[in-house]
Amino acid sequence: MNLLPRLWATIILVLVHKIVASNYTDQVQFDSYSLLLKDQRVFLHGGEFHTFRLPVPGLWIDILEKVKAAGLNSISVYTHMGLLNPSRGVIDFNDWRDLQPLFDAAREVGVWITLRPGMSISYINAETTAGGIAHWITSEVAGTLRTNASDYRDAWTPYIQAIASKIRGNEITDGGPVILLQIDNEYNLDTGETYMAQLEATYREAGIVIPFTYNDAGNQDHFINGTGAVDLHGNDYYPQRYDCADPDEWHTVVDYYDYHMQVDSSQPFYVPEMQGGSLNGWGPGSAQYSGCTLLTGPEFENVFYRQLWASNVKLVSYYMFYGGTSWGALPYGYVYTSYDYGGTISESRALTPKHPEIKLQGIFLRSSPEFYKTNRVGNSSIGLPGGSGVSDPSAVAVTFLQNPDSGAGFWIVRQNDSTSTAITTFTLDVTTVHGDVLHIPLMTSAITLSGRESKVVLTDYAYGAKSRMLYSTAQVFFSGSIDSRDVLFLYGNASQSHEFGLALSGFLSSADVFTATSGASVGLSEAITVISFSAPFSPGLVTVFESDTQLILFADTPTASTFFAPTISSSTSIDPHQSYWSIGTNETVLIGGPYLVRSASIASESCILSIRGDLNLTGLTYQSNGTKLIIVGPARITSATWNGQEIALQAASGTSQRRTPSIVLMGMIPAPNDAQVAVKVPTLSGWKFRNSLPEISKTFDDSSWTVANHTTTNIPFPMYYGDGRILYGCDYGFCENIVLWRGHFNATGLEKSVNLSINGGEAFAASVWLNGVFLNTSYGNASASSNILEETDDQFIFPKGVLLPGEDNVVTILQDNMGLNETVLTLNDPKSPRGIRGFRLDCGIFSEWRVQGKIGGYSGYPDKVRGILNEGGLFGERKGWHLPGFDTTDWIGRPLSSGLPNASAGAGFFVTTFNLSVPIGLDVFMSFTFEEELGQSYRAYLFVNGWMLGKRVANLGPQFEFPVHQGILDYQGVNTVAVAVWSMESNVAISPQLNLTVNSIFSGGVTHIEMNNPKWSPEGRE
Repeated sequence: MNLLPRLWATIILVLVHKIVASNYTDQVQFDSYSLLLKDQRVFLHGGEFHTFRLPVPGLWIDILEKVKAAGLNSISVYTHMGLLNPSRGVIDFNDWRDLQPLFDAAREVGVWITLRPGMSISYINAETTAGGIAHWITSEVAGTLRTNASDYRDAWTPYIQAIASKIRGNEITDGGPVILLQIDNEYNLDTGETYMAQLEATYREAGIVIPFTYNDAGNQDHFINGTGAVDLHGNDYYPQRYDCADPDEWHTVVDYYDYHMQVDSSQPFYVPEMQGGSLNGWGPGSAQYSGCTLLTGPEFENVFYRQLWASNVKLVSYYMFYGGTSWGALPYGYVYTSYDYGGTISESRALTPKHPEIKLQGIFLRSSPEFYKTNRVGNSSIGLPGGSGVSDPSAVAVTFLQNPDSGAGFWIVRQNDSTSTAITTFTLDVTTVHGDVLHIPLMTSAITLSGRESKVVLTDYAYGAKSRMLYSTAQVFFSGSIDSRDVLFLYGNASQSHEFGLALSGFLSSADVFTATSGASVGLSEAITVISFSAPFSPGLVTVFESDTQLILFADTPTASTFFAPTISSSTSIDPHQSYWSIGTNETVLIGGPYLVRSASIASESCILSIRGDLNLTGLTYQSNGTKLIIVGPARITSATWNGQEIALQAASGTSQRRTPSIVLMGMIPAPNDAQVAVKVPTLSGWKFRNSLPEISKTFDDSSWTVANHTTTNIPFPMYYGDGRILYGCDYGFCENIVLWRGHFNATGLEKSVNLSINGGEAFAASVWLNGVFLNTSYGNASASSNILEETDDQFIFPKGVLLPGEDNVVTILQDNMGLNETVLTLNDPKSPRGIRGFRLDCGIFSEWRVQGKIGGYSGYPDKVRGILNEGGLFGERKGWHLPGFDTTDWIGRPLSSGLPNASAGAGFFVTTFNLSVPIGLDVFMSFTFEEELGQSYRAYLFVNGWMLGKRVANLGPQFEFPVHQGILDYQGVNTVAVAVWSMESNVAISPQLNLTVNSIFSGGVTHIEMNNPKWSPEGRE
């Protein structure tokens, strides 16, 4: 035999699949297949989580535990420059801005981190004001943003150096969780090489050793080679787009494999952002986020995520996994306060129906190390290996991936028309590692796809330490070793038939729900047994086979979805990575029944399994007799505890006699009594009221305000008209939330009107008064990505008798800044001209303009805990009326539902307090809900214990419900709620109906949530 061709093929294969690293550490490496961490091949499977959208550090571990419970092993995290670097020379990692609690929690739970502190967050990502760039930069830097302009580099360097200082000591090389660092995001400019290189050099000079990554927008190829190239390039995909109002409208799946092989075949296929939900915008035509959850729901996950597998993707993160809240001035103009995003975990922190599907996929991926290294051998479009094929290629698409070392085969099937809802049946000819062609299924009639469904048919699949399954049309939930037994847990839809063939030795179960057929009778080896479940079959868990070396389980899909596979860490290990699957531990148990299993542990030489988790006690969703608990764990386990409560266990029923005790055990978690789940929330009453717009009065003293007299600006969007003065709020340090303007002029008596061009971003508003008399409100607009209007140009007519000839007259403008734009058309888009872009009296000139926004501007704001984006410029905010402890005893009593006195246009503060007494051990999700119908002409700013957690735009919507978490809310104490109401029309009654509502109740959760809600202090206030 001539060995030379095979030798050259081997050499070429080695070169193509060469393992590489960043040249700074060998603990994070990769080849063309996948990532390797500490020499272990890993499928990096994660989700996006922004800590700044959950400003309660004690709750971050709650999100991480729910991420890991879904079988994921990583999170991707943006940092927000605007929050961390509020002014030049100031870097603030205090309180909830600190990254160390996140790093510590991730290491404790066993979740890797890809950190993404890139200088900008582009259009379809984090939807934050200025895309994450600090507001002060947008007005103080003359150079083009995100370029190598020297003044821009001077601005970002301290921030990047500070981020690097936080990363150091938390990289994998130091026992930490941080494994990848993204340099910038969706930059998309080939001219940005120098800028990227500068960022990379700054990190390396600061001592960062982990690989650098980059996220390209779709199928593009920036920064793969040349100056500014990163170590690991990735692409984001949002194939379902963003029409949450029509969630049943599907887009077709896309096969990204050919693109990747063309541009980046030497690296593993990395998707830093795969659509995990959808953004949602202002307006009456906009859907609630529930529509986004449906748009990207379990069916979407089932089909589109498995299509990523078919494209041979081996690193993926879902954007967003937990969205959270864009509180204060975080959002840019398109989006509202909620950033629920339709993610797998809702804004309130509840698991959505998407979580079980992700978990089924996640535990399978965690269980299937052979899948981490696969070649794409072929598909039904271009051809499958000899003898393989599908019975109906016009209806069914097949992609075949194979591990080159073991021969394990992964046949990913879906409808050819991925939007189809038809029930399609087919057979499949598969090739085994030995070259045999199997026409499967062998016993049942067909493989079934029920509409929008995808499956992985397996061949030569290893499970546990020594076992291998010949084939399976059933899906694998878990495979691995438990107590020296090779365990395989399969599942399938009870309305479909499923089968699998494997070698067994021992006793089969006597259950009549399946049929066992000797392999010899169907042309297979005598050692193979074919297990078939014919539709329809009864739901539940079935122990198909158990011996002292093997355990085979099968369940219908809903039953399988109730199981979790928590990792078991050594109780004596000092390895900082002991909680990480395959790196620090390979021990796990299976636990079925509860709403959530957070963790499990077995003390050294103990027979007790300690389980932490949650039960859903909402309404009638919990079982009054208790929650059935099923455990598959080491044989030494004789009892368990659930959150410290003892649980008796017994062997599960439904299995035949066996030589060794079963490791499938059952127990019952007792139901709580009514007193334990009694959660009462008060009616919000006893409101106190005070006017918050004295600035409209002609006699208001604005001498302490900033004189708006700039004639030059770094904002590259010119004034439309005026007299040369530039009236952009950011130029004066007032970029956030409400900004007030007062224009003075000495009237001749001839003035009849003023023209104002006002820029506030999508869905903004601005009300105008002359000498205390309301003129009109100028409305921006947006409605579900249409009717977008972020600036207006209106004429405001002066009513007769209002003008004061020969005296100083004052035009007062109350404007809402909806956040600075993200990078959409130009790199300088975040330098948004928020403020007044044109001012002109029909006769005469303005003598002076003064401006006031958030007290203290960029650097002098007094509330350093809540931070730069929490407040705006309303009189009451500047006084601190929204803070706990402000004395309102001399205010008048007035129901919030009565609106402003005399149905006037203006702004006022309503404040009340209420007590909560939530039983310890309950995690109760609450919201402040505006109950009245959409369409009233007011805006409301909701403050809870001082935090601005909601902006209600009642004339546009869609948001009416504002979740608030424990840690902001005091579950065992007094809480303060303040609502700043801006009525935008005169003589039009408004009636805000605000209630505190309970959305969900869970037992368990996380405990010891610290609060950091500073009370009112006169220091720094007006």
